[in-house]
Amino acid sequence: MTDKYDVVVIGAGPAGYTAAIRCAQLGLNTACIDKSLGESGDPTLGGTCLNWGCIPSKALLDVSHKFAEARDSFKGFGIKTGKVSVDIKTVMQRKTEVVAKLTGGISALFKANGVIALAGTGRLLTGPRVEYAPHDGAAQVLESTHVILAPGSVSTQIEPTPLDGEFIVDSTGALEFDSVPATLGVIGAGVIGLELGSVWGRFGSDVVVLEALDDFLPMCDRRIARDAKKLLEAQGLDIRMGARVVGSKVENGSVEVRYQDNEGEHSVHVDKLIVGVGRIPYTEGLLAPDCGVNLDERGFLYVNDLCATDAPHVYAVGDAVRGPMLAHKGMDEGVMVAERLAGQKTMVNYDCVPSVIYTHPEVAWVGRTEAELKSDGEKFNVGTFPFAASGRALAAHDSDGMVKVIADAETDRILGVHILGPQASELIAQAVIAMEFNGSAEDLGLTMFAHPSLSEAVHEAALGVAGHAVHMVNRKKRN
Repeated sequence: MTDKYDVVVIGAGPAGYTAAIRCAQLGLNTACIDKSLGESGDPTLGGTCLNWGCIPSKALLDVSHKFAEARDSFKGFGIKTGKVSVDIKTVMQRKTEVVAKLTGGISALFKANGVIALAGTGRLLTGPRVEYAPHDGAAQVLESTHVILAPGSVSTQIEPTPLDGEFIVDSTGALEFDSVPATLGVIGAGVIGLELGSVWGRFGSDVVVLEALDDFLPMCDRRIARDAKKLLEAQGLDIRMGARVVGSKVENGSVEVRYQDNEGEHSVHVDKLIVGVGRIPYTEGLLAPDCGVNLDERGFLYVNDLCATDAPHVYAVGDAVRGPMLAHKGMDEGVMVAERLAGQKTMVNYDCVPSVIYTHPEVAWVGRTEAELKSDGEKFNVGTFPFAASGRALAAHDSDGMVKVIADAETDRILGVHILGPQASELIAQAVIAMEFNGSAEDLGLTMFAHPSLSEAVHEAALGVAGHAVHMVNRKKRN
């Protein structure tokens, strides 16, 4: 191992490993430091996303959805199954296999592209230089022309519910239950809480979700959020808004959770409690006091639009910098930084970052909401289309939700697209592409979509902006 590199990346999550691979592809001598250890105790790549977040949660979401379909919906298709049961041990084993395959894939990509993987911790010094402390050896200083910081994030903890790893857990612990809890509490009705609540609710838990805010999914379109809440409650989630947790106690194998709302203080008793109130940047031990990198008022690494920090030749990407904590946002930032180091002019379009909640139906959106546009005094038109009018959705017995397209009233340029429905995570990509090319609602309306397909709902919603939707009564909304 050399102690001189063109680029040293600290962190091998989606932002870090993507940056490292792209740097190496562009001919830069690159090392990537990561301290993560997998279930076996061996070093693992991929960060929280691949090991303890995005991927394992989607593995459980998918299998729990299939289980719920077989239990609750197959009869309506004419499929007779008898009593359906779930083997949690096998479910967890499959989750582990998926994670191992993908993290192993990152390792293979590092080797194929010449990225040097260094297991241990990294600390930014002046220079820029990096202090590398391997898990099983003495620390050493690495010289580097450039450094990319990608330390990621960790689960937020709250004082009223200290984690004990058995009865009160964070999102990582919620992916490792060895049995289905009869009753489950979830603190936080955001992405993490709703997804994990959905997993265990489908498997049979009675789930209560406690959310301190009064508004459900405030970052979403209001109509989409309202409809999503109704559908999730119909599936069995007991969602209590304006419920601020003030204390907890583990006693006799269960958790008592105390919370306050407008009517006073209440308590619920659950077998397990998941704390899913969000994530915070992980910067512990990352920065030497004189390294020149600053934090903003919320504890994020301060960067400009090109992800450059205040220290020369030092960049930061991913969850630890401003913007949404999304793997794909971090990956694009990693590519941008790598390519700019190689002399290219790559940019990230932060106006076109899609967001997804992987409940069922899924919720996905890109761009601005009606509320944001109204607040800014902008004029816009809206087109909507319900999946209940989609032949493909009806045939699949999966017709809840809708697509909403918002376009500028004068230019017709698409300002936002919001989807609640089947495969929303896939459909939203069509909107992102259209917006990336500054497309108009008319452009989407003039594009030919396959029939029958779920994508036609996007097409019809775009046509509806001008009142031209064919497969529903036109109710053009102008503002």
